[in-house]
Amino acid sequence: MTQDRGIQDSATVAEEDGGIRLDRWFKRHRPGTPHALIARWARSGELTIDGRKTDVSDRIEAGQRIAMPVPPAAPSGPKPRKEKPLSPAEVALAEAMVIHRDKSALVLDKPPGLATQGGTKTDAHVDGLLGALQGEAPVRPKLVHRLDKDTSGALLVARTPRAAAWFAKAFSNRSARKTYWAIVVGVPDIAQGEIDLPLAKQPGSGGEKMHVDEKGLASKTRYRVIERAGNSAAWVELQPLTGRTHQLRVHMAAIGHPIVGDGKYGGKGAFLTGTISRKLHLHSRRLRIDHPDGGSIDVSADVPEHFAASLDALGFDLLLGEAGIDDAPKGPPPKAAAKAAAKAHSKQIRKARRGERRGRTATSKPTDRVGKPKTKAKNKPSSPSGRGGPPSPRKPPSKRPR
Repeated sequence: MTQDRGIQDSATVAEEDGGIRLDRWFKRHRPGTPHALIARWARSGELTIDGRKTDVSDRIEAGQRIAMPVPPAAPSGPKPRKEKPLSPAEVALAEAMVIHRDKSALVLDKPPGLATQGGTKTDAHVDGLLGALQGEAPVRPKLVHRLDKDTSGALLVARTPRAAAWFAKAFSNRSARKTYWAIVVGVPDIAQGEIDLPLAKQPGSGGEKMHVDEKGLASKTRYRVIERAGNSAAWVELQPLTGRTHQLRVHMAAIGHPIVGDGKYGGKGAFLTGTISRKLHLHSRRLRIDHPDGGSIDVSADVPEHFAASLDALGFDLLLGEAGIDDAPKGPPPKAAAKAAAKAHSKQIRKARRGERRGRTATSKPTDRVGKPKTKAKNKPSSPSGRGGPPSPRKPPSKRPR
C-alpha cells in the first residue's frame, strides 16, 4: 500500500546531480528506499518532477523539483562503504598523476602497473586514490573509462555526476577520441590502415582473455606506422574506433605484430632482446573529448620511463609522433590506391569492349585485346567496306511502269 498522498517529501535537484537518472538520485539522497517502491510511486503518479508524472529511468536536471511520498523511516539498504584513510604517500601519488584539472573533470597520467579499479587481490588502484582529489567538491570524483593495469597514460575522471553522464555518453557514441602509442614486434606491411576483426571472450579463460571470433562483437582499430627500426620493430599510433576489452593488444597480435611486452597475447615472440624492457609498451598518449561546459578537453600524457628508454634504444625520433592519424594526409594508403587504379583500368577495358561489340556485324571478327584485331586468314578477300566480310549484293533496280 502506498503512502498517504497528503504526507509528501520534496527536494530540488542540485547542480552536481544534473544529468543522472532519477533512481540514482534516490540511491544518493534517499538511501534505503526500495527500487520497487520508487517504481510504484512513479506508476501511481505520486512521484513527480516539476509536477509532471515521471519514470525511475528519466534523467533529471539541476533546479527541477522532485515530489514524493515520505520514504520509509528506517532505511533497510546496505550502509555506505567507508573509505580507507589514505597515507601521505598515496595522496602525493594521486596529486602527481593530475595533468589537467577543471571544475568538471580531471585527466590523470596513470603509471604502468597501477590498476584502474580494484578486484581480487588488487588493493592498490586509481579508484581508491580519487578521494584525495575531491577537494571542496560535494561528491567524490568518478571514473568514466578504464585502462589496463599495465597500460599507462591519459585517464579521464569526472568531478560531478553531470559530467560523468556527459562523458559516459561521449564514450558510448564514439565522439571521444583516444590515441595510443605502442612499440610492436616487426613492421606491418601496410603503413596505415584499419583492423576490422570481431572479438569475444576466449572460452576457458574465465573472461580474462579475448580472441578473434566471427561471432564476436564488431571491433575496429585504426593504426599508423610512425617509424620503424629495420624489420625488427615499429613504433605505431593506434586509435580504437570501438571499445572492446584488450582490443588494441588482440588486434596487433592478430595481424602478426604483438605489442612489445605483451606475453598474454604475443607469447615469447612479444619480447625483444637487448636492453628493451619486458614491460608492456602501450601508452594512452592523447585524449580529446567535448566538455560539458562547452569547448573541449585535449590533453597529452608523456610516455613512462621504460617506454622512453625503448624509443631511444631503437633510435626513434620523438618528434615524429606529434602528427597524429587525424593530422596525417588524407587519401587511401598506397596498396588501396594501387587496387583502385587497377579497378579503374579494368573498367576502361570492359567499356572499350562493350563499344567494340556494339560495332560488330554478324560476320565481324572479335579482337584478342583492345585496339588490336585478330590476324586475318590468308587468301581471304576483304570487302570493299573494309569490314572483313563478303561484299553485300547490290539491290536490282526497280522497273518503272511505262
